[in-house]
Amino acid sequence: MKKLFLLFLFFSLKLAAQQNLENILVAGVEDANRFIDSYIGPVAEGMIYNSSNGWIQEAQVKKPLRFDISVVANASLIKDHQKYFILNTEDYEMLKFKDGSISKKVGTAFGENNPEITVMAEVINDNGETETVEFYLPQGLASTNINVLPTAFIHGRVGLFKATELKVRYLPTVKMEDVRLGIFGIGVQHEFSKWFSSNFPLAISGLIVYNNMKGSYKFYDDQIIEAVDPEFELKQNSMLYQLQVSTKFKKFNFYGGLGFLNGTSNFNVLGSYEVKSGSTIADSKKYYYNPISLKHKVSGFKGTLGAKLQLGFFKLHADYNFSEFNTVSVGMHFGT
Repeated sequence: MKKLFLLFLFFSLKLAAQQNLENILVAGVEDANRFIDSYIGPVAEGMIYNSSNGWIQEAQVKKPLRFDISVVANASLIKDHQKYFILNTEDYEMLKFKDGSISKKVGTAFGENNPEITVMAEVINDNGETETVEFYLPQGLASTNINVLPTAFIHGRVGLFKATELKVRYLPTVKMEDVRLGIFGIGVQHEFSKWFSSNFPLAISGLIVYNNMKGSYKFYDDQIIEAVDPEFELKQNSMLYQLQVSTKFKKFNFYGGLGFLNGTSNFNVLGSYEVKSGSTIADSKKYYYNPISLKHKVSGFKGTLGAKLQLGFFKLHADYNFSEFNTVSVGMHFGT
C-alpha cells in the first residue's frame, strides 16, 4: 500500500523530472515560474480534490468503541481543459518557440505534446557571446496513456460518544527510490439524526476533515542544467466540510452528500542550479538557488452519490463525486 501511495501521488512529479522540467531555467527564473505554474497547477489542484474523497460512505456513526478499517481507491477523471494551456511567448522574457510561433497549446503535467515542441532561449556563454539553447518542453501523464489521477488510502474510524466518531488517515513518511511521502488526515463526524426519533427513516450527519500531505522527489541534472541537491517538493493542506444522508437498511444502502473543500498547495523546486552554457541575458545570472516557489489555492463544492453493501464484518462501497475533478471511489471495509 505504501508503494501505491508513492507511485500514484508522485508519478506526475517524477515524470516531470525525467522530462527535464528544470531546463526551463535556461530562460530565467521569471519565465520558469510562469511556465511551471501553468504546467504543474492542474496536478496540484487535482491532488487536493482527489484526497477529499473516500472519507465518508454512510451517515450513521459507529457506536462507542466500535471500529472500522478500510482501503479506499480513488480515480479522478482529467478533463480536456486540464491537460493543456496556451503558451503565449509575448508573456515571456526569454522563452521562444523554435518554429517562430507566437502562441501554442502545450501540455500540462496531465497532458502531452504530440509532436514534441521545441523551444529556445538565448544565453551568454563564458566567452561573452550570444548562444541559442534549444530543448523540448516536458511531457505529461497523457504521454504514458494515463488519463486519470489514481490514489489509494487506508482509513480508520472509531465511535466515540454522543453520536460522534473519529476518522483518521495516516501514512508515516516513507521512501521508495528517490520519492518521499507522508500523509496525515483527521476528521470528526456527528450524526444529527440521533436528535430525532429512532424511527426516522434516514441518517443525517456532518463531517469536518483536515488533510495534510508532504512529499518530495530528488532528481538529477542533465546536459543543459547542472544541479546540486535538486528536488521537487509538494506540501498540501486542505479542509473538507460535508453533509451526508443515507438510508438505514441492514444490508444495502444508498447515500449522498454535499460538501465544500478549500486548500492550499505549495510546489517548490529546491537546490542549486547552473546553466552550463552560460547565464541568461534576462538577469545576467548564472546560478539559481531554490528558484521556484508556487502556491495554488483551491476551493469548491463537491457532491457525492453512492451505495454500500454490508455483509457482516465485511463491507463494500462505490460512489461518484461531482467537482472540478470528478472522481470514482471504491473501497473495502472491515470492522464491527
